[in-house]
Amino acid sequence: MTKRITTPFTREDARTLKAGDTCLITGVIYTARDAAHKRLCELLSAGKPLPMEMENAIIYFVGPTPAKPGQAIGSAGPTTAYRMDAYSPALIAAGQTGMIGKGKRSKEVIDAMKQHGAVYFGATGGCGALLSKCIKKAEIVAYEDLGAEAIRRMEVEDFPVVVIIDSEGNNLYETGREEYLASRRG
Repeated sequence: MTKRITTPFTREDARTLKAGDTCLITGVIYTARDAAHKRLCELLSAGKPLPMEMENAIIYFVGPTPAKPGQAIGSAGPTTAYRMDAYSPALIAAGQTGMIGKGKRSKEVIDAMKQHGAVYFGATGGCGALLSKCIKKAEIVAYEDLGAEAIRRMEVEDFPVVVIIDSEGNNLYETGREEYLASRRG
């Protein structure tokens, strides 16, 4: 069964999801990669305001290609998430409740997710052109100098993701592999 998520995405919402759940996200999400994450954490450390609302936010780890005429954005496939691992715990503590990327996450990120109530969603790598069709509007809100890695505010409709790591630390990359291996043993 596919679960529908509407932003803002609260900690209570995050705690209802389980690793392996398929979801469709509608509402506002933000983009940011490692250079933008570093700047956001520097602002947090200095006690300065962030250029976006972090409370109940979902951040998509993506550096989209330029939009073609008539499109909100170009190809928008996920970036490998571990590049944000040094920064994600601070942003989760600041209110972030969802992350979208691909690949594994560190123990520190998972511990922050469990402590604060956040989830890590996976988007399918290699499907950036298809994923971009779910993005209805995109505008740069900070760090335009970073080009494709600038922070964007995106309005999405039925953006498809899978819960990879839930707020209890259950990890689909581990449980899915275990289930597969158990089925192969007979």
